[in-house]
Amino acid sequence: MTQRAELATVMDRLAVDELITAYAVAVDDGDWTAYRGLFTADGRADYRSAGGVEGDAGQVAGWLAESLALFAMRQHLIVNRQVRFGVLDHDTGDTAAVRADYLNPMRFTGDAGPTAPDLVCGGRYAFALLRTSEGWRMREVIVHEKWRRLPATP
Repeated sequence: MTQRAELATVMDRLAVDELITAYAVAVDDGDWTAYRGLFTADGRADYRSAGGVEGDAGQVAGWLAESLALFAMRQHLIVNRQVRFGVLDHDTGDTAAVRADYLNPMRFTGDAGPTAPDLVCGGRYAFALLRTSEGWRMREVIVHEKWRRLPATP
């Protein structure tokens, strides 16, 4: 591999990391316009393993906006990112598959403020990405929730 190709791969890796981080920030901040903008025109998301819905990015953004309104605070931590670049139309690097683990603490909305109960869940994301004229975008996001800790009951 030439230095030019290696530099291009590093630049793509940085852009992919930025996209995944932008996804977490958009969900945590409730910025559903930004969320939709991270996807290709035909992009889809599947949250069924976490009790959610599957559909196009617009439909899922609507569901997220409604269901996450229960939480005053959300914080995605997306780690252990494994990135594999693929081939589309015989041009190396047009697609990427990202597998990443997540930890997601959320605080319920309520009068208790910082002492309100928390819900914490964790699992793995599978992202399918495509290089577009606007940069890297998500074609698909699949959530594989592995565990969930509910608030303790009094």
